[in-house]
Amino acid sequence: MNQQVNIQRTPIKDDEWKQVIHQQLSERTPYETGGQLTIANVAGRILGTPHDETDYYIHLHELYESPDVHVLSETLDKTIDQKKFQAVQHIHMINQKEKGLSVNRFAAFLDGEQLIVKHPHPGMHRNLRKAFIDVLKTFQSHHEQGFNHPDFRRILLDLVKWMGNHLEPWLKDADIEKEMPRVIWYGDATKSQLYFLYYLMLIGCDVLIFHPEGKDQFNEIDPDQRLSFVYAYPGTSAPEPFPTEKPQRKSTVAYRSTKELDSVLHNEESMMYKPWQFREHTPVSVTLKTTYDELFLIAKERAFIRPNFRADNTTVEIPNLFAMIMGITANEKEYWDRLQTLTEYKESHTIRRFPFTEEVKANYQFHYNHALDQTGQIDPVRLKESNIWRCKHLPEGIQDGIAQAVSRLCKHAKLLPQNGESEADVKLYLFTQAVNLPSALLNLIQTFDYAQTVPKLILYHTEQTGALSRSDAAALLLLNEIGIDIIVYNPPGYKCIDHYIEDQQFDTHWLDEMSFNQEFKEPSIVRKFINKIF
Repeated sequence: MNQQVNIQRTPIKDDEWKQVIHQQLSERTPYETGGQLTIANVAGRILGTPHDETDYYIHLHELYESPDVHVLSETLDKTIDQKKFQAVQHIHMINQKEKGLSVNRFAAFLDGEQLIVKHPHPGMHRNLRKAFIDVLKTFQSHHEQGFNHPDFRRILLDLVKWMGNHLEPWLKDADIEKEMPRVIWYGDATKSQLYFLYYLMLIGCDVLIFHPEGKDQFNEIDPDQRLSFVYAYPGTSAPEPFPTEKPQRKSTVAYRSTKELDSVLHNEESMMYKPWQFREHTPVSVTLKTTYDELFLIAKERAFIRPNFRADNTTVEIPNLFAMIMGITANEKEYWDRLQTLTEYKESHTIRRFPFTEEVKANYQFHYNHALDQTGQIDPVRLKESNIWRCKHLPEGIQDGIAQAVSRLCKHAKLLPQNGESEADVKLYLFTQAVNLPSALLNLIQTFDYAQTVPKLILYHTEQTGALSRSDAAALLLLNEIGIDIIVYNPPGYKCIDHYIEDQQFDTHWLDEMSFNQEFKEPSIVRKFINKIF
């Protein structure tokens, strides 16, 4: 009997995985029996959907009907024998008592309690133990607290459950020289589930992870694609229930042709963008540095016409404006004409009383800490799942965009510290204000079709309009992160947003003269009438 087992990855080109997943091990490359058993597995992340989504779900159903394929996302069994549960608890207590066991000692305790799957083939037996050590090392490398991380106990317990409930019976029935278990995962996965899929790949199982929305959660564990390839379809779609019954073919030749033409005409590089084409993309601002005259030329242009607009499969970079206009021009008619034009755009929101946000005084330290990932940055997924998230009513793509913007906002804090604040204090303040954005500003974000007309926030701030607050400044920074245009008018030329925001983050335009107690001039009746007509 072979004493060594060597697991290698089958080289996959394009969509060859569709055929290779059904091949026996001896039909794949590499394959060797002799001094050692060398077998090749198929492990990959299948992201998005093809032009014909019906074909996609029919293929998933065919895998579901295959007797040698396990659709694990539909069948995970979380029951556990009481003795095993107590053994896991005991090992966890030893780990806490000794303030963190080494990987090898942790594995030895698990092995001693017979919590790691065994196999009659000596080489596979060693492979199962070695792979589990790799899982422990991977978790440790991704978490600064190692085995003392609060997620570890739950993940370890889940792995023990699923090894016993699924992997052990699979291996018992398998001739490992002919085939290894084949596993399909569909849709979102928890952290425990991702680590179990990782373990299955390590021991040589075939694992295909399908996500029609194009989410690549497994990238957190396998970012360099050491264990799994990535195959991306041209489109994405909201997940439907897994097809346990065969889908009815509905699409016609004309439908598929339209979808293919659509992908050619309306892709990220075509510059022919459909309404809401980038709704599921992450918006990232590219704040432009302009002259005073350029400001008004760019303000009226759609995002994709502006310089430095760019879009790829996941991100859309939006050229936006962030400027403060100090004083007024000698030509007052031109000054008011330009200002009124900005405020009259359909997508504009004008603020003339301050503060326009309510400063949150509550301590959000617990919520902030709970939203952090292992690198100390805001995790957008954790943020959206928290009970302080006020955007659950918004479409999922917009929620993702806001959560990503909050993460960037706190990572690179551009708010000036006050009263001896530390950098951590500033980040906490930004986080607190950002998750309590007023509904009017959330509405502004929701109307933003990223490639098209850019929403504008126009602020008219004088001595008579109240004081712009620090929480106002935090809201402006978040809107700027998302790509919204922000233009602050300040006729008297007093300090304003520069009280709170680093001055290199926005343009400052000094005009001909300062004007004090300057009330906002409403458009004339004639102008309003003409605008209404046209």
